[in-house]
Amino acid sequence: MAQKNKALKAAAKASHVEGYDSILADVAGLLESARRTSVRLVNSVMTTTYWLIGRKIVECEQGGQQRADYGEMVVKRLAEDLTARFGRGFKRSNLFQMKAFYLAYQDIVQTPSGLLKKGKSPKKVQTVSGQLDPALTAQTFPLSWSHYVRLLSVEKPEARRFYEAEALRCGWSVRQLDRQASTLFYERVLLSRNKASMLKKGEEPRPEDQVTVEEEIKNPYVLEFLNLKDEYSEADLEEALILKLESFLMELGGDFTFVGRQRRLRVGDAWYRVDLLFFHRRLKCLVVIDLKNGKFTHADAGQMHLYLNYAREHWMCAGENPPVGLILCTQRDAAVARYALEGLPNKVMAAEYRTALPNEKTLATEVEKTRKMLESRIAK
Repeated sequence: MAQKNKALKAAAKASHVEGYDSILADVAGLLESARRTSVRLVNSVMTTTYWLIGRKIVECEQGGQQRADYGEMVVKRLAEDLTARFGRGFKRSNLFQMKAFYLAYQDIVQTPSGLLKKGKSPKKVQTVSGQLDPALTAQTFPLSWSHYVRLLSVEKPEARRFYEAEALRCGWSVRQLDRQASTLFYERVLLSRNKASMLKKGEEPRPEDQVTVEEEIKNPYVLEFLNLKDEYSEADLEEALILKLESFLMELGGDFTFVGRQRRLRVGDAWYRVDLLFFHRRLKCLVVIDLKNGKFTHADAGQMHLYLNYAREHWMCAGENPPVGLILCTQRDAAVARYALEGLPNKVMAAEYRTALPNEKTLATEVEKTRKMLESRIAK
């Protein structure tokens, strides 16, 4: 008891020593940094291990007489034996994920020196310890295993490389990566006129429990599934959207629900029609959509403002938030949109749509140039 009291007095005395708080902060910072580094290294070693397991499975399949049956049998037996020996995490589905991981990243190979490099032909590995050198694996697989599992669901190799690079550059969590991939961030950057702005927007984290209208409205929308001809009217566009409603809802986002089309409203002595009416579950509000077969003008904003005022008074139900407007157009001038839409009492958004994707390789090259430009600015 006496020793305990003595230690407490010594600690209290030390806390009043000049500069002690600074020393404590520095030491605590070192420990926190060490913990974070340890977690990253453990993740990298485990990810490399899963890559090696995937390669071993592929090699076994190639050596079998009946490749498909043999591979299935090997994975089934491995799942049983590894689960019995190491516990959870080695089900058949997990092992097939490791195999897919290796196949997607098989250009990352082991050299005799023990360093994993890209772009070289596969070589035989020397020792297990050489393959799992933490300093080297951290360079090879800097993201967590969960990141790579999510990346495997991205079919296009170009898109997968883009999301991997952006996850590293922006420090995306798995949830952020999932959100960006699910909302086709890669395709939207390709289609955007201001790629630097889009990439910088992707850097910004978002609280998961907070949803804003701006984040739920995409720009541009990709409506390639409509298969429209070179010349079409707004009525043709609306008809095609209704016929392909399921695809359109998927492009809008998972929280949109269809309410109606050509909803009539009377203001004074004039009748108007709202092209499309949706409800957004998370925003808890009606979304009025106006289709324009041309560029956005200030008059479009005024017309939408009229629709929203009417919808607020006559269509809004108790407990809902005020309705928002979305003007879908083929071209949107940023300056016109800013002066026409800012400061309105109603929330009105203007977004472009594309009925066909342009040359992807050319756009991908532009995105890569833009990213390198942003990285060089940060470095300076």
